[in-house]
Amino acid sequence: LFNTLREITTTGEQLQITQPIIKLFKSLEHCSLHNHYGPSETHVVTASSLGKNPDEWSFYPPIGQPIANTQIHIVDRQLTAQGYLNRPDLTAEKFIPNPFSKEPGARLYKTGDLARYLPNGNIEYVGRIDHQVKVRGFRIELREIEVVISQHKAIKEVVVIDKKDEAGNKRLVAYVVSDQESTSIGGELRSLLNEKLPSYMVPSAFVFLEKLPLTSNGKVDRRALPVPDLTRPELLRTFVAPRTTTEEAVAEIWKQVLGIEKIGIHDNFFELGGHSLLVTQLVAKLLKSFEAEVSVVDLFEASTVAALAERIEKMQTLERISAPAKMNEEREEIEI
Repeated sequence: LFNTLREITTTGEQLQITQPIIKLFKSLEHCSLHNHYGPSETHVVTASSLGKNPDEWSFYPPIGQPIANTQIHIVDRQLTAQGYLNRPDLTAEKFIPNPFSKEPGARLYKTGDLARYLPNGNIEYVGRIDHQVKVRGFRIELREIEVVISQHKAIKEVVVIDKKDEAGNKRLVAYVVSDQESTSIGGELRSLLNEKLPSYMVPSAFVFLEKLPLTSNGKVDRRALPVPDLTRPELLRTFVAPRTTTEEAVAEIWKQVLGIEKIGIHDNFFELGGHSLLVTQLVAKLLKSFEAEVSVVDLFEASTVAALAERIEKMQTLERISAPAKMNEEREEIEI
């Protein structure tokens, strides 16, 4: 079959050039790949043909230029066709006056997609406007996270969304389709993300699926993605309960700050959803609970329950050892 295949055209969900796709087309040197774009309401409106060398393809390739008898306008937020059946509100929102046409009553369809022109005239699809999210005060483009995750050779597809936990806090969740076991690459994905992105862009949970749910139009159905257990995100490590009173006390404080019911001694504060704002709260509670000068630096250097508890115990030991010496110094000062 592949010996006679000459053309492959993609439509529907945004094309992602993952490592498996690159490997496939390296074996199909005689076959060309074409990327088409078009909103559900209008079918194909742009087309682009990728080059012959798959190693040069970008993860999200351009969507090309308008096809014959088609116009596309990339506009800013200031701009404000028939419509949707029995939905005049949605019609008014999506089918807006066309400022580029001299024809009376001409309308544009507002796709809700983000795009930009490339120097060669092609259009690059950036993502959905509603896929930009704000988490803990940081505005995040989910596509940037997806691009980094896709760099792992085992990833076939990826979608990142934001979800609220039981406390109402937004958490980033990555849904991935892989050709390897989740336990073998989960840690690698976190390491990759920590190298490439700031901590606030690293997902709190990874959900591994056999395939992504799709709508009837062939696009990812984000509403059908399974709800992850954010009360204890999948950390890809075995749960180990606290062993000492110090570990128990530290874990209990983490539960209060993070809003998570089950915390093991090898769990990482930042992988559980901890961030700079919660660090301040955590340090304040630790200072109140222990006779030790715990600092923000300590938490970043010892970010698991076990490591932090060990550091606190060492601080307490040093404090007890140095206490008699301090008392002697004070007595000498009084005698003098």
